[in-house]
Amino acid sequence: MGSGGTDDKMNGFKTTMLLAAMTALFMGLGYVFGGSGGAMIALLVAAGMNLFTFWNADKIVLKMHGAREVDDRNCPEFVGLVRDLATRAGLPMPRVYVIDSPHPNAFATGRNPENAAVAATTGLLGILDREEIAGVMAHELGHVRNRDTLIMTMTATIAGAISMLANFGLFFGHGNGDRPQNMLATLAAVFVAPFAAMIVQMAISRTREYGADRAGAEISGNPRALASALAKLANGAARIPNPVLDRNPAAAQLYIVPALSGRGGDSLFSTHPDTGNRIAALEAIAAEMGSAPRRPAPARPTAADEGAPRVSPVSPSVPPSRPRAAAAPRRSALDPLGRRD
Repeated sequence: MGSGGTDDKMNGFKTTMLLAAMTALFMGLGYVFGGSGGAMIALLVAAGMNLFTFWNADKIVLKMHGAREVDDRNCPEFVGLVRDLATRAGLPMPRVYVIDSPHPNAFATGRNPENAAVAATTGLLGILDREEIAGVMAHELGHVRNRDTLIMTMTATIAGAISMLANFGLFFGHGNGDRPQNMLATLAAVFVAPFAAMIVQMAISRTREYGADRAGAEISGNPRALASALAKLANGAARIPNPVLDRNPAAAQLYIVPALSGRGGDSLFSTHPDTGNRIAALEAIAAEMGSAPRRPAPARPTAADEGAPRVSPVSPSVPPSRPRAAAAPRRSALDPLGRRD
């Protein structure tokens, strides 16, 4: 897995450079509107915003999506699956949330592994099989392990601050000290700076997705299941609207797949890498790992199969239990909408 370590170092270097570029852009914008004093004020404002989001980003994101926390009592199989994956990843058990939405997607949030949360929509849980769900949640735990949740929070905060400062400077900027403000510089700052910040923010997001895909493949041990899940989610997310994005487009970078289209090639204006490229990378990782080709998902059980043991994809050695006679249909813990597994 030597290439994986090299990729991780390169992704870390890219992220550091992009964060530095965004910070420099922010301070430069402050300088345009207020000289050295403006740059310092801008830096202090950004620091305050980052401090606030550092402590509250997870609460804000989860509330924005109407997420509800689940546990071993009301969603035992899903929570148990996440617990097994967290153990494999060497992470503390995150809080687990379900979002009642047909839009199929998932995300992770939290300032560090000790305060992390992972969330999946009911739409995702309804269209993926267990191995695919495990691949998706392993991807999200990869974000947690790589501390991407904090990085993405920082970039979103700085990008928001740049837009705020640009708008403020347009209406209230009166020049640098006693020198009248240059209108060309003002217009460039107002329109170019937020656009550049958006480009940098998207570049960081794309970089971190590739890293989380590799981490998810290693944690779950099944890169082809994650590849299969990405294909299904990209198709579903392109067809099913996400009302959260209508209210807050910046949320797009949170998700495992883009909310509109997962295809069309990597570009400066996309929050995620092209899904086809991600699948190709996962196939290459599968070849490195010597992973066998993915078998088709088993057919959904009939009433006669309801007594069969349920085996988690991350715990294949669960001992079989006795079949139950005339078992009544029960809800799937992986699908809180109540559809049968």
